[in-house]
Amino acid sequence: MKNHHFRLLIAALLIAGLPRVSSASGHGPVFGAATPTLGKGGWQLDQAWLGRLVEGPSTDEQTLRTMISFGITEDLQISGSVPIVLDSTTVMPRGRITTMMSIAKEAEALASWRFHRRASAAGRFESTVTGGFSVPLEEFTPDGMQTAPGVHVSMATGYASRTHYAWIGGGYHYHAKKDTDQMGDVVFISGVYGYRPTALRHDYPKPDLRFFVEAMGERTGRALHHGFDFIRSGGTAVFVGPTALLLYKAYGLEGGVMFPVYQNTNGVQSERVRIGVNFSYFFWLK
Repeated sequence: MKNHHFRLLIAALLIAGLPRVSSASGHGPVFGAATPTLGKGGWQLDQAWLGRLVEGPSTDEQTLRTMISFGITEDLQISGSVPIVLDSTTVMPRGRITTMMSIAKEAEALASWRFHRRASAAGRFESTVTGGFSVPLEEFTPDGMQTAPGVHVSMATGYASRTHYAWIGGGYHYHAKKDTDQMGDVVFISGVYGYRPTALRHDYPKPDLRFFVEAMGERTGRALHHGFDFIRSGGTAVFVGPTALLLYKAYGLEGGVMFPVYQNTNGVQSERVRIGVNFSYFFWLK
């Protein structure tokens, strides 16, 4: 592994040791689908670093992604994000890495609607659906594939309390066909469990910490290139790993890693680890 990649991985692991916080509405897990949305009139600015370390030389991916979100109502949120690609792999892309942010070099706009919410004395059950579209920022991929706009839809349902969190979700991302080229579609499912220890269970403005375990299973379809199946593309994989979130006043810091427990890569290099680190700032405009 390159030295700078090793340092980045160690930094991500240290951040993952911090617990994950959810006291700010609109904040969910690093990788998996979840139900929180911003409150009415709330804004959230996210700056994420997403990394994918892959077997083989010069095949890693690193992307900085900036996302801005706005709460239209208590249960309706819109988001937009753009990437800065730091290091791009030459293999055919697979998966999104996170539900709300893609690692691909494309701008994305999403809307999330929490259409179900039922509170009890112990916590609340809720469900959220997310949908939107993506626009590529380059005409060709490093492999010479023509790019095209895409659509994304996902859904999550689960339970949240002051101590425990549990979400399950799934989604689908589709890219349109451009002439005789088409990127493979992505289907994914995710599961998240979170725990908030008593000693770390603080309310605003004190720091709030939470620990999570996330799992993601995904299938990427074969791409079409010049009208034929791109043999070294697509595949199926399952990832599991720890993540953490720290919220303090108007700031959030989260991070984590996911390791493969199953991979069928169709000849493409296998992934060794996925990394996500995200800084958030919450604010209101009067």
